[in-house]
Amino acid sequence: MATAPVNANVGNSTSDGGRVYGGQERDQRKSERRGQLIEAGLDLLGSADGDHALTVRGVCKQAGLATRYFYESFTDRDALTVAVYDHVVDRIATSTLDAVSNAGPGERDIVRAGVRNIVREVAEDPRQGRLMFSVAQSSAVLAQRRLDSSRLFAGLVTKQTVGYYEVAESPRLDLAAHFMVGGLAQTLTAWLNGTVTLPEEELVDTCTELLLSMAIHTR
Repeated sequence: MATAPVNANVGNSTSDGGRVYGGQERDQRKSERRGQLIEAGLDLLGSADGDHALTVRGVCKQAGLATRYFYESFTDRDALTVAVYDHVVDRIATSTLDAVSNAGPGERDIVRAGVRNIVREVAEDPRQGRLMFSVAQSSAVLAQRRLDSSRLFAGLVTKQTVGYYEVAESPRLDLAAHFMVGGLAQTLTAWLNGTVTLPEEELVDTCTELLLSMAIHTR
């Protein structure tokens, strides 16, 4: 009886993405290493020392990777810093939009859901809070990224306001959105560094009431 030929390349074949190592394609392994470096970068950037703690050698040690793997994904320290910050902002923005979308129909329900999610994100993972709000972060790259994220969140506030109140976009609405985002950011900075000592739920409730009191200026 004839037997089926044995494929000598099983485990080392090519498929669309290229060569396979141990059942994983090269691109997948590269993506996983990039994720490890971003997570390690968040560990260091989110530490008490802030961006001063981040070095190429240090982040590779934290990730458990050889230094050569850093440069397959990032050109330098600043490129990793941007990737880490964008990763955190995307995570918080996405989860906040989900929270708002699943909130009750009332104005207070929606605002509170958004505020509570942001507070929860930075409280449950202090690294995120320190990265986004800590004064220990002093690099020009992070300063620019914080400005960009403020614009992003102000844009989300504007979009939600236009949809909920059925009003047109305007410079007045844009001003109010930036005021709200900036005020909340400063409040979270003070809360995280211990200047504001309210319990978490009281912080959420107070911020919700303050934002609702300002909402009249968006209409």
